[in-house]
Amino acid sequence: MWKTQRSTVKGYFLAGGQMVWWPVGASLFASNVGSGHFIGLAGSGAASGIAATAYEWNGMFCVLVLAWLFLPIYIAAGVTTMPEYLQRRFGGKRIQIFLAILYLFIYIFTKISVDMYAGALFIQQALHWDLYIAVAGLLAITAVYTVSGGLAAVIYTDALQTLIMLIGAVSLMVFSFIEVGGLEGLQAKYFGAIPSIRQENSSCGLPRPDAFHIFRDPVSSDLPWPGVLVGMTIPSLWYWCTDQVIVQRSLAAKNLSHAKGGSLMTSYLKILPLFMMVMPGMISRVLFPDLVACADPDVCQKICGNPSGCSDIAYPKLVLELLPVGLRGLMMSVMIAALMSSLTSIFNSSSTIFTMDLWKHLRPRCSEWELMVVGRVFVLLLTVVSILWIPLVQAGQGGQLFIYIQSISSYLQPPVAVVFILGCFWRRANEKVPGSARPAAPPGPALALSALLASAGRVLGAAAGAAAGRRAPGAGLHLPRAALRAAGHAAWCGQAHALPLLLHGAGGHHRPHRAPGQPGHRAPGPRTDPPPDLVHARGCPGRAGGSSSSSSSSRAQPCQGAAGAEPRS
Repeated sequence: MWKTQRSTVKGYFLAGGQMVWWPVGASLFASNVGSGHFIGLAGSGAASGIAATAYEWNGMFCVLVLAWLFLPIYIAAGVTTMPEYLQRRFGGKRIQIFLAILYLFIYIFTKISVDMYAGALFIQQALHWDLYIAVAGLLAITAVYTVSGGLAAVIYTDALQTLIMLIGAVSLMVFSFIEVGGLEGLQAKYFGAIPSIRQENSSCGLPRPDAFHIFRDPVSSDLPWPGVLVGMTIPSLWYWCTDQVIVQRSLAAKNLSHAKGGSLMTSYLKILPLFMMVMPGMISRVLFPDLVACADPDVCQKICGNPSGCSDIAYPKLVLELLPVGLRGLMMSVMIAALMSSLTSIFNSSSTIFTMDLWKHLRPRCSEWELMVVGRVFVLLLTVVSILWIPLVQAGQGGQLFIYIQSISSYLQPPVAVVFILGCFWRRANEKVPGSARPAAPPGPALALSALLASAGRVLGAAAGAAAGRRAPGAGLHLPRAALRAAGHAAWCGQAHALPLLLHGAGGHHRPHRAPGQPGHRAPGPRTDPPPDLVHARGCPGRAGGSSSSSSSSRAQPCQGAAGAEPRS
């Protein structure tokens, strides 16, 4: 941990790029599976069955897409945050600032406040503390090593907390299945878990008949199967491939191989939530139907203080009523570890986005020491805002915390995911800058290539004519090699609008060919590099940020054309 140089920006926000695969994989899993997952997935399982598992199993494949497709592009671009990548890819500041603000909005309203509410709910059920006192105590512990240790401290504590979560959750799963009589007993008893007090002639409080189906009816179900296969994939790609919390841990790996190993480890661990969280929630409904499956608003208000429903107490109730005293303490440690791991991850990533994308825009000449202070102070500000949002989360999520998370995310995440997908894999996607003086001809790879070939033909014709002792008509033009290299780069990246500048004014000018010793001959001037406005975040050898076999050398030497990197000579 001391190798990460926490006093520097890279050491604090990217752990110095020294993490090996297993803490990266454990941190990815712990950052994803917080206390909101334990409370929310179990509550969704108690209310509607195993369909919520589709979110988890979809992530199994998306985390592999991150390591094999997106991460080589991010590493080659040499970025710290995801808004910074879009700024380098498209060249404008507007999309970077807008996306940074949107990410902070998503983190506060769907991540931080939800995780704090879920952890405080568990502590309230176990210790009967006031909700806000529990939140304040958890935040005090969390802020200590988040503010002081940076990403390295977060990743190492995540690795330890992942082990604690797995041991405790598997223990509760074993006790739960023994109590209900195994999987067969759960399937037989779940449909009879009906509360004694409910409104007649209403489906409220009744188990869904398709509770044990992931792929459900496309018309009448709560999660239709076309939405599971198609609509759910886009938000999953946003979360696993473009979310700062997830990508920042992969960027902290030593090289691409270690990042891929961490993603593989996370993909295997994502199989477990169905058995560790969803099915124990269903078992809790079987064992405590009048509490977990309450259908009368007045009864629910007395049980859990939420008239919308009490399915979110399924997991805490199972822990408190089923486990012996010693294992209850272990599960308390599991829930606190889950809460702290997710909160520290979000705090660190949020402060990274605010510091590197917003504060540096407001103060471009700020020192590294100032960036470190601003990042720490912003963590404290985030906690205050999140605490103020908790009452709205408690009142408006309808008794199913996980569904609250997905309902907000489904509106905000798909547009951002599409922007990243187009930016990474479609060269012609751009951000049109108002008032820019560009030629009327539509830019495109075909136009760029044709202009390059025409100019190259004139130069080759002049060279051939000089070798034969004669001049080819219209071929007496000389272009320096730097202009040709820059024109080739523009053709590769689809920047046809820059070709007139490159081929007619960048690095040289048109002049008749004169042999050495003839009147008017001038020695060639020094070679010049392409103009700085042609730098392109995707101009590396692999056309998409480098090949998948790139290693730590790609981090030390950014791809040619990336912002801030000099063009290859």
